[in-house]
Amino acid sequence: MKFRPLHDRVVIRRSEGDIKSKGGIIIPDTAKEKPQEGTVIAVGPGARDESGALIALDVKAGDAVLFGKWSGAEVKIDGDDLLIMKETDIMGIVETL
Repeated sequence: MKFRPLHDRVVIRRSEGDIKSKGGIIIPDTAKEKPQEGTVIAVGPGARDESGALIALDVKAGDAVLFGKWSGAEVKIDGDDLLIMKETDIMGIVETL
């Protein structure tokens, strides 16, 4: 299935969190805190301002981003767990040096 978000929505694949263990105890996925970092998979065309002009998004597919802990809606598309959120829920783009 091909999915294209509308307006200022962004599709994000959450980064895999590190396996946390302490003293040989492995914490199950249900107890681990989900990472607040991910990769942008798809973006909508942008939002419209009051005059109807299209405002392009600042993020693009492939960008690594940080987002809020409770941001977005979790969806499953083609067996992948993804997040759909508005661009305003993204706190910033992670740039590698």
